[in-house]
Amino acid sequence: MKRWFLGSVAAAVVLIAAAHGAVAADMPTSAVSPADAMNIARKNACMGCHAVDRKLVGPSFQQIAEKYKGDAKALARLETKVRDGGSGVWGMLPMPSHRSMDSGDITKVVGWILAGSPSK
Repeated sequence: MKRWFLGSVAAAVVLIAAAHGAVAADMPTSAVSPADAMNIARKNACMGCHAVDRKLVGPSFQQIAEKYKGDAKALARLETKVRDGGSGVWGMLPMPSHRSMDSGDITKVVGWILAGSPSK
């Protein structure tokens, strides 16, 4: 009986650790330095409507990170939102599309935003 119990506990620990690793792997991380992400955001006019820590025309980057915290599909959703634009999530004022923005730059900026827009 002890052996069965210990085996069950060990299996549970392995499953929990594997699940945690899968969830952590799905969480966005920023593969770009904060300075580079900010430069990309400035170059593509993101800062005209967004700020890191306060609402301007659109939500702050920190508000966006908080809203999508724990959402494994957030990176893909927000990449699409940046590229195609849209409205309704943060109000009726539409976000313009950024179809001319490099897709790699979109991924870098969105990853940085979802990582909490760190400054360092």
